[in-house]
Amino acid sequence: MHSTSRKKVLIVHAHPERTSVTRHLVEISIEVLKAQGHEVMQSDLYTMGWKAVFDGQDFPKRANQDRLSFIEESGYAFSNGCQTPDVEEEQRKILAADAVILLFPLWWFSMPAIMKGWVDRVWAFGLAYGYQGAGNAYRYGEGGFTGKRALLAVSVGGPADDYSPRGINGPLEQLLFPITHGTLFFPGMQVLPTFAVYGTVRIDENRMPEVAAAWRGRVERLFADAPIAFRPQNGGDYPDRHVLADHVAPTQTGLRAHIADASRPAAAEECSAPLPTAIQ
Repeated sequence: MHSTSRKKVLIVHAHPERTSVTRHLVEISIEVLKAQGHEVMQSDLYTMGWKAVFDGQDFPKRANQDRLSFIEESGYAFSNGCQTPDVEEEQRKILAADAVILLFPLWWFSMPAIMKGWVDRVWAFGLAYGYQGAGNAYRYGEGGFTGKRALLAVSVGGPADDYSPRGINGPLEQLLFPITHGTLFFPGMQVLPTFAVYGTVRIDENRMPEVAAAWRGRVERLFADAPIAFRPQNGGDYPDRHVLADHVAPTQTGLRAHIADASRPAAAEECSAPLPTAIQ
């Protein structure tokens, strides 16, 4: 099946084992997107030997030699074209992409350090935050990545029950909120509900076709599925750009208050039920 319009998709993945569920999902993603006529870019972080630590080596030319301020140096490097070549290349790819898919195993309730380091180094000041030199004026729905879609595919070792609404680990969509709402929605991306594969520690070849079919459907609908209804900062719900107005979701607090349609399961809540969008 071919898409009516050719898009560019960046696939960023982090797993060192080529036979892992994560890598299998990567291969399916590439196959489906190319069959639709899209252009696929890839960042295989382990194969690339990506430098995960964000430190002074990221700033070959310093604005301030006396004190290392990451915001100051990141903004200076980005605006003056003196970032490291690896960071510039990743920014080139993400800026060219219409959608970004992040695939990773859930390690200690988050992404692997190598992928977190990819974000730390690539999300420069002036691009992903501090956009247009306007401080926090453009964030949560607006910013350097506005207009792009984002999708997470997460391989989870434990059973779905542990991540259910009352599960001992907490709901997966809440554990991933710093990534979906923070890392991705903050600089302007529209974030799709998370795809999760549970029980990957004991997954077998009999279950993989079911996983593959479900993931194939999600990738096919990458540009059709509705994103999570995160509330935009500048849409009127946050009069001071910091706190929800008193009349907005007055009975809600915490993470769920920042999702506009609270009646609809968000992100990985959908993955906790036996729906075709996810695998148990």
